[in-house]
Amino acid sequence: MCGIWAIFGSDQDVSKKIPSCLKIRHRGPDAFRIENVNHFQNCAFGFHRLAIMDDLQGMQPYRVHKFPHLVLCYNGEIYNFKLLGEQMGFDYETGLDGECILHLYMKGGVEFAAAHLDGVFAFTILDTDKRQVLVGRDTYGVRPAFRTSSTDGFLAISSEAKGIVDLSNGSTNTKLKLEPYPPGHVSQYAVDEAGKVSLDFDKQFHDVGQAPRYTTRIPELVPSPEDNVRLLLTEAVRKRMMGVRRIGCLLSGGLDSSLVAALVCKVAKEMKLGYKIQTFAIGMDGSPDIAAARKVAEHLDTDHHEVSFTAQEGLEAIKEVIYHNESYDITTTRASVGMYLLSKYISTKTDNIIIFSGEGADEVAQGYIYFHKAPTPEDADIESRRLLSDLYLYDNLRADRTTAAHGLELRVPFLDHQFTSYYLSLPAASRQPQEGVEKHLLRSSFTGLDLIPDDILWRPKEAFSDGVSSKKKSWFEIIQKHFEKTISDQDLASASKTYPENTPLSKEGYYYRQVFESYFAGQAHLTPYMWMPKWIGATDPSARTLSHYKESDVEKPTITGKDED
Repeated sequence: MCGIWAIFGSDQDVSKKIPSCLKIRHRGPDAFRIENVNHFQNCAFGFHRLAIMDDLQGMQPYRVHKFPHLVLCYNGEIYNFKLLGEQMGFDYETGLDGECILHLYMKGGVEFAAAHLDGVFAFTILDTDKRQVLVGRDTYGVRPAFRTSSTDGFLAISSEAKGIVDLSNGSTNTKLKLEPYPPGHVSQYAVDEAGKVSLDFDKQFHDVGQAPRYTTRIPELVPSPEDNVRLLLTEAVRKRMMGVRRIGCLLSGGLDSSLVAALVCKVAKEMKLGYKIQTFAIGMDGSPDIAAARKVAEHLDTDHHEVSFTAQEGLEAIKEVIYHNESYDITTTRASVGMYLLSKYISTKTDNIIIFSGEGADEVAQGYIYFHKAPTPEDADIESRRLLSDLYLYDNLRADRTTAAHGLELRVPFLDHQFTSYYLSLPAASRQPQEGVEKHLLRSSFTGLDLIPDDILWRPKEAFSDGVSSKKKSWFEIIQKHFEKTISDQDLASASKTYPENTPLSKEGYYYRQVFESYFAGQAHLTPYMWMPKWIGATDPSARTLSHYKESDVEKPTITGKDED
């Protein structure tokens, strides 16, 4: 994880805006640099580095001798940079994976460049010859990006909203518009002789479910969907094993994190990585996640760490979580607390920097319990794609911010382009829950391999914000009981006047909004809606409030072979 920041068209001395750049320094604790560009005095780049590749030459803003007119600032990992070099004859000057962005841009422009990147990224390029600013972000928004602009030619880009939310431009009081930069898009801005910018275009280069335009080293696929799912997920993990920092895994003991951890351990052995993979679980007293994760860790023979937290510790972390998340969504906040505290432990107690996680599986493979209630396979498919399109506002946001807050880099193989496009290309009915079990196709793809324990392979869905607490006293109930005492009935009754946009409907939601507004006043649009299960008339996002929660606690179905549904 790194932090990028850039401003263009400033009416003030750019040095006066530097304090804003420092608000995202947690993303890159290894080094930072802030500089402007010769002949472009009202622009500046800022970079906070988490060193993963090319420790010597990987600092940014980044230039190479072959293209001295280009300045690059990016956050991400490009997994196919070596393959691109071979295929297109690129002569790289450094070992930095992101150098390929410049070569691709020079070969075919910004859309061509973004469409040929196998990875996760957010980048900004200044082309001083053409006097243009180019921006791009990966399909699922795994790496964050925000922009703010004004009608008088000012533009700012940042990895997090907090890096630009307080910016103004000169004394004109021109209102700035802050927004997440849309995933799967590229933009081009013209820079006039006065350094002012104007938008030439925003363009989508890739959409959810579309096959990638680049080629990979993966062998041809076979007729069996289960074999292909297994192959593509394994290769998604393999390509993400690059980097010089220690690799570890978040492990909740659920299907997704367990599969990822198992594949990481498998690939690590094949690579002769040289150290035992460490896994990390977190929970409160009686947490089913802790017990399940321990069983998986023993099966995989990992160096396993268990972190416990009390209700009070969790409640005390909520303000920090909302600040880092830049969101007041209820389920996002609940689920972030455990991940935030676990990331803090990893950062302070171990030397792991690269962390694998199971994020994205529920959206791709229809893992949420409410998918059992989908009216038709087509409805379920539409909902799956909608969730993937909005991941950058919810689960991807949570996963990025809670880890980046502590200088960690998260990797999410379930959101691999090739894996997701293949999975979504399969018949809609085959991706639905089967025999009372969600993610049936994914589970059956790994049946009979002893990769993870059988009862974990078929363990029912347990939301992370629920699994960290006991079934007798759920985390969401602890939170609700606490805020029932701290927020008054009068406050909630007047919520529609206090917060007319996205009005909170509960005392818990009111508190989250109150904290959010204290940090990001007037930016309620950053959370466009409250995440909520569909089709079931839910009034709370917790899976434990759903009628199907107990129904999903089923025995493993009888399956005689991995090709069977």
